[in-house]
Amino acid sequence: MPTAIDTNVLVALWDRDEPLHPAIRPALDVALGRGSLVVAAPVFSELLAFPSRSEAFLDHFFRDTGIFVDWDLNERVWRTAGVAYQAHAVRRKKHRGPGPRRILADFLIGAHALSNELPLMTLDDRFYQAAFPRLSIVTIEHS
Repeated sequence: MPTAIDTNVLVALWDRDEPLHPAIRPALDVALGRGSLVVAAPVFSELLAFPSRSEAFLDHFFRDTGIFVDWDLNERVWRTAGVAYQAHAVRRKKHRGPGPRRILADFLIGAHALSNELPLMTLDDRFYQAAFPRLSIVTIEHS
């Protein structure tokens, strides 16, 4: 079965100072052993925001690793993301807590995985479990 990968997993893969860095590659290898790896288009866009990443770098990285970039986000993904984003806004307003604001890309990544029935590998499991209760989450444990 394919596994969807969240932006934060790839950022941690490239950041040697990230505490979970040593566990990322083995987790990706395990997921690859179960099937292919895929990222939603917003992951590519978020990764491009990092100053040291260019389109050419990302194109080479995804080609060399065999991670598929799914550029097509259909209506179901957009609707699922919108409903989850709306629910998040209601929860934030109700609790008025210091919780982090979320951007639409986070909801598109979760909706893409859920709509395609893919487990999502992420370092932000609490957010995705709250926003998408039916989404299967792959967590990364310290080695």
